[in-house]
Amino acid sequence: MTKVLKNIKGDKVIWAIVALLALFSFLPVYSASSNLAYLYGDGNTFVFLVKHFAHLLLGFGIMYWVHKIPYHYFKGLSIIMLPVVVVLLLFTMAQNTTIGGANASRWIRLPFVGVTFQTSTLAAVVLMAYVARYLSKIRDKKVTFKESLIPLWLPVFIILMLILPANFSTAAIIFSMVIMLVFLGGYPLRYIMVVLGTGLLALTFFILTAKAFPDAFPNRVDTWVSRAENFFNDKDTPEDYQIERAKIAIARGGVVGKGPGKSVQRNFLPQSSSDFIYAIIIEEWGLVGGVFLMFLYLMLLFRLVIVAHKSTDVFGKLLVIGVGLPIVFQALINMAVAVELFPVTGQTLPLVSSGGTSIWMTCMAIGMVLSISSKRESMLEEESDAMNKKTADINEKEDNPLEVLSEAI
Repeated sequence: MTKVLKNIKGDKVIWAIVALLALFSFLPVYSASSNLAYLYGDGNTFVFLVKHFAHLLLGFGIMYWVHKIPYHYFKGLSIIMLPVVVVLLLFTMAQNTTIGGANASRWIRLPFVGVTFQTSTLAAVVLMAYVARYLSKIRDKKVTFKESLIPLWLPVFIILMLILPANFSTAAIIFSMVIMLVFLGGYPLRYIMVVLGTGLLALTFFILTAKAFPDAFPNRVDTWVSRAENFFNDKDTPEDYQIERAKIAIARGGVVGKGPGKSVQRNFLPQSSSDFIYAIIIEEWGLVGGVFLMFLYLMLLFRLVIVAHKSTDVFGKLLVIGVGLPIVFQALINMAVAVELFPVTGQTLPLVSSGGTSIWMTCMAIGMVLSISSKRESMLEEESDAMNKKTADINEKEDNPLEVLSEAI
């Protein structure tokens, strides 16, 4: 264990934030899993706690392994992995999993181990690394929209089209993050506006086609529309039931909460250990716990900005923003849904909600950020060693007058 700790590199504050989020997650996950335990088990929540611990343990293993990889390797890895994630997304879509007639093909079951894996989360990390690589490549070049259409936007829209039918919120987040990244990467604004317009037209065409031919292919368009309508109108729907229970949990929490494990709404709120875990946290830990959790994510954002600023090259800066910012963005969306500032999306709270794929991919993204910050530390250590060696040589010469005299002659 001591050897592992000595080999930990990168921003220590980020390590601390991730560790705090992981440690904090055990109490709300253990408490909120009672709903799942009675619905799909024998009422034993300890099984879900062990499962969450295993997910976090593997996640930290992924983060440790990834942060030891020199970050410039991610350029080549993003090119290699891009066709892999396209194949995985195609395989996921080909399963035609439906729930209530809607497309629910988000997961694949890994052979031999029997673990489910959400392919869209891996695709998001790979795509952001790929876009960062392309932007760093054209940083000092004048590129036309036509020249960037195939190498940049074709992979983006292919991945989005494969994710969209089953998971609109994830596709929307990925598209938003890509637009933000190309803007920060210096991509011409007029081209960005063209892409935005094209994306909106494509989404509109998809929705109209799905509404006109509802039996042509399974999709979740009706779910998206109903969630948007319910957010602005007062209607009794399953989503409204979730929001109402979440608001009751938040109201019961008050300032200091009811105490760990004393949530009542966990027994009534669907997805209490994943999508709506923030409401359970406020019910048990109060406003103090909710604000503290938000502070941790904002502190993570602050450290991401620092790591990006201190990065020695453009690719490092863009990679930190591309894979790091979506973590904070997703966390804020999850909190906004719980307090009814945003329609129900199905996004989890990173590193806190239960769920394997989300934890693993979040840890992989953070590992990439830590790899970039560790490169900066290595350079500073090399400069410090060189300075110390130079100082030692000067001191040694000063201690030897004959050597100083010979150099002067």
